[in-house]
Amino acid sequence: MELPLVVGVDGSDGSLLAVDWAVDEAARLGLPLRLVYASLWERYEGAVPSGSRERPSEQVMADNTVASAAERAHRRHPEVKMSTEVVPEEAVSALMREGPTAYALVTGVRGRGELTGLLLGSVSLAVAARAVCPVIVVRGDEAGRMGTHERILLGAGEPAAGGEAVRFAFREAEARKCTLDAVRAWRCPAHETADDPLLAEDPAHRHEERASALLDALLRDPMADHPGVRVRRSTVEGPARRVLLNRTAAADLVVVGARRRTGHFGLQLGRVAHTLLHHADCPVAVVPQPV
Repeated sequence: MELPLVVGVDGSDGSLLAVDWAVDEAARLGLPLRLVYASLWERYEGAVPSGSRERPSEQVMADNTVASAAERAHRRHPEVKMSTEVVPEEAVSALMREGPTAYALVTGVRGRGELTGLLLGSVSLAVAARAVCPVIVVRGDEAGRMGTHERILLGAGEPAAGGEAVRFAFREAEARKCTLDAVRAWRCPAHETADDPLLAEDPAHRHEERASALLDALLRDPMADHPGVRVRRSTVEGPARRVLLNRTAAADLVVVGARRRTGHFGLQLGRVAHTLLHHADCPVAVVPQPV
């Protein structure tokens, strides 16, 4: 049974853009789509007299919202199999519960009721930082959301935290028949200088070579598994979050890994993923790596 692509919907502009992106993705990958509206409308059920046939207004709104989102998705890709559900639960908990049986979770930048001044909504941040499956936050400009750049950007991290992210990025590039831009950032510590007589070689060159070797190790097996994917590899000096952020304006999706420690219940996001989720010019995929 194919795992579905799960989208959190709430009627906000951000969630509607997420629905559009997700149904395009489902069509591209041949996956079913599942639309989930998380609402605590049952808290208000007491306001309706017992025995009344009238449904609570919050339930009516939830049902209408998810039905409208489903109709929107169907018009865009009628061939995609779809299911919907209104869950009487808090949004983060509901989406987290979907994670173990989802191919990925998709959210908008902000949900209904969240402050428009926020760079990223609290629900999207919490889900991206805790989910056990990949999470895609749909953000950025229209060109990136529509896939017009024909480029997937991969932030190649440490092997212990980036294996799943690399495989996810290759699957995306293969499905889209586009280029995979694999980038490994590196830095030379300030205390290491070429003027140090104890150093036999330029320390910057040594750090760049190490970055190149790590990138080769990360890409070797996925390249063999996906021989049709065009890979452009590069090692760039500078902070990884800045290097990647500068490249998101020309990407359709940026993919980064996140370590997930068993039994740890706090937010588990590195600085790179956190920066991209708040500022990237294209959708961001955070792919967990169990530790």
